[in-house]
Amino acid sequence: MDLHSQYPALADLRAKARRRLPHFVWEFLDSGTGDERTLARNRAALNKVLFRPSILHGEMTPDLTTRFLGRDYALPLGIAPVGMSGLIWPDAERLLAQAAGRLRLPYTLSTVASQTPEHLAPHIDGNAWFQLYPPRDEGIRSDILKRVKAAGFSTLVLTVDIPVASRRERQVRSGLTTPPRLTPRLLAQVAARPRWAMGMARKGMPRMRLIDDYSEKLTGLTSNAHAGYLLRASPDWDYLAWLRDHWQGSLIVKGVMRAEDSPRLEASGVDALWVSNHAGRQFDASPAPIEVLPDIRAATSLPLIMDSGVETGLDILRALALGANFVMMGRGFHYALAALGADGPDHLVDLLVKDLEANMGQIGAQGFDALPAALVGK
Repeated sequence: MDLHSQYPALADLRAKARRRLPHFVWEFLDSGTGDERTLARNRAALNKVLFRPSILHGEMTPDLTTRFLGRDYALPLGIAPVGMSGLIWPDAERLLAQAAGRLRLPYTLSTVASQTPEHLAPHIDGNAWFQLYPPRDEGIRSDILKRVKAAGFSTLVLTVDIPVASRRERQVRSGLTTPPRLTPRLLAQVAARPRWAMGMARKGMPRMRLIDDYSEKLTGLTSNAHAGYLLRASPDWDYLAWLRDHWQGSLIVKGVMRAEDSPRLEASGVDALWVSNHAGRQFDASPAPIEVLPDIRAATSLPLIMDSGVETGLDILRALALGANFVMMGRGFHYALAALGADGPDHLVDLLVKDLEANMGQIGAQGFDALPAALVGK
């Protein structure tokens, strides 16, 4: 099967994924919060970033390799964390971690994934990152850090843009609960998607396995919130200082959207900043990361990561041109996995590589350092 003729763009993978997933799973993956204005804003803001085409620059083969936080990657691209990946596609975390190893990209495991760091340890090669939703209890926090380090994760990502739970109204309307419960309504949706259903029958319905290891230590579990929320704190600067003192490795802060926070974050000893609005899933009045990226770039010398709304190789170039050093994609890899199974991530990266090469050829950019000068308005 010629995947490029059948699925020449991420939009084609997205459409196939929608046909293969139960409706409540699709809504979990695809939805934002509120009226989803931030989802739309992320896309619209990326579309506004334009480049001036180049002529008479001769043949070229662009260099797509990247060095980031002391490691070499095939692309300036990684797989962003998505909670409960295993709900989206059976065994998703393992499949994505293995794909990242083959493709020489970093994979980021969420605290609320359906597999633990130990489950993934045989499938990572030092390029895996762990995304931390900050536990309130210091003992739990310390134990998670020990487990992550022992499993071979090289980089810790502290997520700071979820001080409270978001609403995600589309997800609620679908009938999905947290944790997931297969009600008659949801079972009817499952029955209409046999490939997903058979995979789940083999693997079992996913759970937040890392959180499960600590939930028995909690008291007061009368809240409607799942244990993941009850474990979490809303971190402050002291929390970040504690984490820097106790994690021996690269530390990234994810969810930075204000340039004025950058100098203090830099002074705190973090190694990189991740500019993100949580892909429109948290706050429906947020600017797009691509809009605030230039000001954050001007405010810090730290390496910058950007996500939210990224769909194409051209989007990656837009982020790099405006000051990012690295780009992360979450939904796209899960669309690909749901559409094509284990072959999906490789095909998506092949699409992105071809798009990067084609657009760099149009711009006349041999490397990423040539991108800023090609921006319209420069």
